[in-house]
Amino acid sequence: MIPANMLKFYINGQWVDPISTSRMGVENPATEEIVCEVAMGSAEDADRAILAARAAFDGWTYTPVKDRIALMKRVLEVYNERYEDFAQAMSTEMGAPITWAREAQAWAGQVHMEATIKAAEEMVWEYNRGSTRIIYEGIGVCSLITPWNWPMNQIACKVAPALVAGCTMVLKPSEIAPLSGTLFAQVCHDAGVPPGVFNLVHGAGPEVGARMSTHPEVDMVSFTGSTRAGTQIAAVAAATAKRVAQEMGGKSPNIILPGANIAEAVAAGVTAVMSNTGQSCDAPTRMLVHRSQQAEALAVAKEAAEAIQIGDPRDEATVMGPLISKLQFDKVQRLIQAGIDEGATLVTGGTGRPAGLNRGWFTRPTVFGDVNNSMTISKEEIFGPVLAIQPYDSIEDAITQANDTIYGLAAYIAGPVEDAKPVARRLRAGTVNLNYPDWDTSAPFGGYKQSGNGREYADWGIHDFCEVKGIVGYGEA
Repeated sequence: MIPANMLKFYINGQWVDPISTSRMGVENPATEEIVCEVAMGSAEDADRAILAARAAFDGWTYTPVKDRIALMKRVLEVYNERYEDFAQAMSTEMGAPITWAREAQAWAGQVHMEATIKAAEEMVWEYNRGSTRIIYEGIGVCSLITPWNWPMNQIACKVAPALVAGCTMVLKPSEIAPLSGTLFAQVCHDAGVPPGVFNLVHGAGPEVGARMSTHPEVDMVSFTGSTRAGTQIAAVAAATAKRVAQEMGGKSPNIILPGANIAEAVAAGVTAVMSNTGQSCDAPTRMLVHRSQQAEALAVAKEAAEAIQIGDPRDEATVMGPLISKLQFDKVQRLIQAGIDEGATLVTGGTGRPAGLNRGWFTRPTVFGDVNNSMTISKEEIFGPVLAIQPYDSIEDAITQANDTIYGLAAYIAGPVEDAKPVARRLRAGTVNLNYPDWDTSAPFGGYKQSGNGREYADWGIHDFCEVKGIVGYGEA
């Protein structure tokens, strides 16, 4: 599904021609075919969108909260009307299997908007503390920079809280997965978002993203992507003291406790890594198992990985599609080879495409055993369907290995809950998942260490887009 207006930007309530004449082909990674072109903006295009957001700010931020929430409900309503279009768009731009695109990718945008609306309705926006009035109000103009791996998840996690908080914004989706972002701009237009409140500009990070991070009229940058890019944004944004929220890389541990059902826990861990073709920042890519149970864990992981159905994303039975691009394919191949070269045991998978798939950026679900924290595959974020299984000798050893990483986005523990709880408290990660729970869109999501700062989802996300004002001497409410 190719949306209209791929060669235009949405600025001040209108689809406008870019100032820049640059374009880029959008590839379907399952076929390597160019399905359309997208306009690539310049710093001047970003300026135009930012100034439109600034001009709209006062009118929007002083709109009553109930009216901002009502508009967000209308955006959700229009999104739901176009739900299948979003699924088709993300299947095309990402190569996501269509069932996954419907049940996970498009669904994520829907449920995050729902969670934000619920949180906004329940939030106390003003209250008295003695004679001081405490007020939560929108921080200002926000630059929203989103990734290609979960397009609508991240757009919803930024746009929805910014909108209800009273912010105005410029969105730059990933230029290699721009279809869903363009479609979302049309949803905002059809829902009646006032001119200038929401704006969209496509483009590359060094041109558009850099200007969105440094422009003096921008008050906040909310970024999701690589740690390298996120730290660069924080550095350049510091000159104007912008708030910077970052959700960046991860190398999440998954501790399988000795009391866990090994067959169930390992198989579920494999599924969690391989879903979305391993392209999730919080994927449990480091599985820690007791040394006495590693052989059993490797056998279970091999069977689970080899059972994954890979192929045409249009087939509703397909479970795993391609990686997003040749660049990502080459990176994953290099890191798989590094695992082999550094002495990890290759349990299944390896380099190259799966049998019978000679076109598209498909890669083999890969499992390594006998991994240790000195190996590249344990340290680097691979962002592909690669699981590293490493043994531990005691719970203390497992915790030490789990925390021995520059990242801290998520962690996983499988086993009896009462055994898992004290371990969870000692893991340095923003989210700790016990026994593969359902996705909780009201839980805070964000990282420790080089996984970033700030939190997304529900009221946590709203607070990130708010300033707190105290009016001292206000008197009784």
